[in-house]
Amino acid sequence: MALPPLTVDTAAGVIARFLRARGVDRVFALCGGHIMPIWMRCDAEGIRIIDVRDERAAVYMAHAHSELTGTLGVALVTAGPGMTNAMTGIANAYVSRASVLVLSGGPPRAQDNRGALQDLPHVDMVRPITRYARTVREPALVLQELDEAVSRAQGQGCDPGPVYLDFPTDTQRGVVPHPVQLAEHFKPKPRPRLLPDALDVSAAMDLLVNARRPLVISGRGARGAASELSAFLSRFGALYLDTGESKGIIPDDHPCAVAAMRGTVMTEADVIVTVGRRLDFQLAYGSPAVFKQAKLIRIADAPSELRDNRRGEVELFAEPRAALAAITAKASGPSPNLDRQWVDGSRARHLERAAKLRRSMETAASDKDGRIHPNRVLAELQKQMRPGAIVVADGGDFLSLARVGLSSSVYLDPGSLGCIGIGTPFGIAASLAFPDRQVVVATGDGAFGFNAMEIDTAVRHGATPLIVVANNGAWQIEVHDQTDTHGKVVGTRLQFADHAAMARAFGLHAERVERAEDLAGAIARALASGRAALLDVVVSPEARSSDGKSGLAWVPDLQPLAAWDDLESAWRAGGAHR
Repeated sequence: MALPPLTVDTAAGVIARFLRARGVDRVFALCGGHIMPIWMRCDAEGIRIIDVRDERAAVYMAHAHSELTGTLGVALVTAGPGMTNAMTGIANAYVSRASVLVLSGGPPRAQDNRGALQDLPHVDMVRPITRYARTVREPALVLQELDEAVSRAQGQGCDPGPVYLDFPTDTQRGVVPHPVQLAEHFKPKPRPRLLPDALDVSAAMDLLVNARRPLVISGRGARGAASELSAFLSRFGALYLDTGESKGIIPDDHPCAVAAMRGTVMTEADVIVTVGRRLDFQLAYGSPAVFKQAKLIRIADAPSELRDNRRGEVELFAEPRAALAAITAKASGPSPNLDRQWVDGSRARHLERAAKLRRSMETAASDKDGRIHPNRVLAELQKQMRPGAIVVADGGDFLSLARVGLSSSVYLDPGSLGCIGIGTPFGIAASLAFPDRQVVVATGDGAFGFNAMEIDTAVRHGATPLIVVANNGAWQIEVHDQTDTHGKVVGTRLQFADHAAMARAFGLHAERVERAEDLAGAIARALASGRAALLDVVVSPEARSSDGKSGLAWVPDLQPLAAWDDLESAWRAGGAHR
C-alpha cells in the first residue's frame, strides 16, 4: 500500500514548521524508520540535520547548542534502542537544567502493545528525567503539545530542562486540520521577565552593606548577567567564586575573583550570595559544617536554585540580572563594615597561588619514562588559544586539572552529574554554532572513548574543534583510589592506544605527541590546520589531580570530599561550628 504524501499539513510537516517558526535551524539526530516522516519534513523546511553516530551524542550536542546560544536545542531519535541510547544525554541535560527538546517516534497505533518492532514505554522511562514527557497520538493535538513542551524546556513556570515528545508513525503521517493550526502556537514566545520584589531587594541590600566578609558564588542562572554581576561585586566589595556552570563570565583578572582561595573563603565568609546556583555536592550542600555561621542570600529564577538544601536569610525569586541590578542600584557603596584586610589578603593570596600554579604548570617535569605531565599540555594550550576560544573539558583526573589550568570566557564540562564523555559531542556542537571561534576539547583518554566515533560526525559536517586527548592508558582517578584504598588495581587499566591513527583514518589532522618539546609545534599545527584536529598526547599516569587526592573518587559517607566529611561528622556530633 502506498503511503500518503508528507505534506506541510501532516503532523510531521507541522512539527517541522513549528521548529522553523521557533528559530530552530538545526537538529541533532540519528535516523530510523519511526521518525522518517519528521526527518524528511525537517529537511524540506530547510532545517539542517546533523546526523550523528549515537543518539546519546545527539542529545549532548543539543545540550551544548542550547547552553552556548541561549536557544532551544533539539534532538531527534528513533524508537526503542534509539530512545534508550538517548537517555544518558537526557539525564545530563536534566541535572544541568539545559533547554533541550527531544523528539522521537513509535510504532503505529494499530500495532500498539502487540510486540511491534522497537516498541517500548518511552514516556514512562524518561518521565523522571524530563520536565515534560508525552506520547502524542492525535494529530490535532500536535501543536499545543509542542508549545507546552517548549515552554517547559525554557523554564516557564518550572526549572528549565529537557522535555520529550514522541509520535506514532501513523500520527506523523496524519493530517492536522487547518482550523487547529493556530498562529498563536507557532509564534515565538519571549521569555517573561521575573522581576524582584522591592522588599526582598531592600532586605538583601541591608545584609550586604553590613557584611564584613561577603562572598558571591555563581552558577547556571548567572549566565547572561555578566555585566550586572561585575557591577554588583564592585559595589559591595564582595569576593567571587565561579563554578563549572558559570566559569568565564567574570574574567580571572577581575579584582574580586579568588578561585585559588575557594576552600578558605567558603569557610570564612559571613554573607554568601548564590546567583543561580544549587547548593549541591560541589558546594558541600551548603552545610553549616563548611559554611559556618554565614547568612545566605539566594537569587534565582529556577526553583531548585533558590531553596535546595539551605534556605536563604533573603530569597529573591527573580531573573538574576534584574535582581543584581536592583540591589546594586539601591546601595550607595561598599559596606562600611567590610573587612578590607580579609578582602585584600584573600585576593593577594589568590594571585600568589595562581601565579605559582602557572609557573609550575609551564615547568612540570615529565616522568622517568619521558611521559608528559598533563599540566604541561594545559599550559601550552593556554598559551596558544585565542581570546574568545570556547573550552570543553572532560574526564576524571584530567578534568580536575583542566578546570583550574585552563581559562576562557566560555567553558563547558560534564556538569554535576559527572557525565564524562561529553567532550567530543559538545566540541562539535560548539564549532558548528560558532565556526569562526577556536574550540578546544581537553579530554582524558577514558572519557574520549565514550563518543570517539563522533569524530566522523565532525568531519562530515565541517566542524573544526581541536580535540586534545591526554592519554595515560587508564581510568586514572580510579587507579589512584584503588591503589590507596584497596592496595590493588582491578579493571581500570587501558591501552596507550594510538588515537591519532584512528583520527587520521576518519580524515582529521592528527598527531601523536610523546615528548614535551614537541607540544608547542603540534598544537600550533593543529590550530592552523583549518579542519577538525586531534592530538593524542601521551601523559604520565603518575600525575594526580586535587580530585584524586580529596576523596571524591572513594565517595565518603556524608560529604563528597574527605575534609568536608570530617567537618560534617564533627558538626553533626555536636562539635565544632555549632
